[in-house]
Amino acid sequence: MDFGRLTVTFLLLSFATSSLSERLIRMSTEDRGTSSVYSGVPSSRRNMDLLCESWKFSVETNDAGVWYTVPEKCVSFVNNYLNGERYRYDSEVIADYAIEYAKTVNIAGDGKDAWIFDVDETLLSNLPWYATHGFGSEVFDEDSFNKWVDLAEAPALPASLRLYNELQQLGFKIFLLTGRTESQRKSTDKNLLDAEYTNYESLILRATSDEGKPATLYKSEKRQELIDGGYRIHGSSGDQWSDLLGFAIGTRSFKLPNPMYYIL
Repeated sequence: MDFGRLTVTFLLLSFATSSLSERLIRMSTEDRGTSSVYSGVPSSRRNMDLLCESWKFSVETNDAGVWYTVPEKCVSFVNNYLNGERYRYDSEVIADYAIEYAKTVNIAGDGKDAWIFDVDETLLSNLPWYATHGFGSEVFDEDSFNKWVDLAEAPALPASLRLYNELQQLGFKIFLLTGRTESQRKSTDKNLLDAEYTNYESLILRATSDEGKPATLYKSEKRQELIDGGYRIHGSSGDQWSDLLGFAIGTRSFKLPNPMYYIL
């Protein structure tokens, strides 16, 4: 073995690896800029969009945990996202995956194969209201939102309506499980029917006994009641993790995008 040649080769490889590592580190630093992503303000719109895209990713994956309002610097980003093609395409892709899964379910034909939908930002869009309230950057105004609910004018989310209709054709029983209160049943029923969500098995709203419960607990208890009634929950669709987590969960869950608010 030629130890001299081996030594030279090793040194050359070490130098090349060190040089490449240094270049990669420098590239990473340059791409992020000199400001901290938490405390600094990016100097370009490109960096701001990247920052807000990363923030949205963190809240959608629940890595951000509990949060209360959209950061002021990301309001424009959220506006553009929700009113642009990306939100629609994201929703359509999720609906496609849900339909693909639903077609694999063996429907027993006994009327007990169930799918659960949340309502707000899942079947109905409250974007018209949020557009006048900072797209989630303002502290939630419950009284104002309740007046909006009473109008029963929230439009359907097209991808969700497509999924909803497909599931009914496949033979699923549809249950709507919402955090809205029993006092809002009339306006919610009207809004859903006007938006062409028809023939659902049941609209489940918060009763007086459910007030004050975290959404995760409340929705878990209602799902358990369905299971106790003999229903098999094959799928759940919701824009909040509290729609999907807890106990008595569906076999598959499908999380819709919502960078405007977070509900425990």
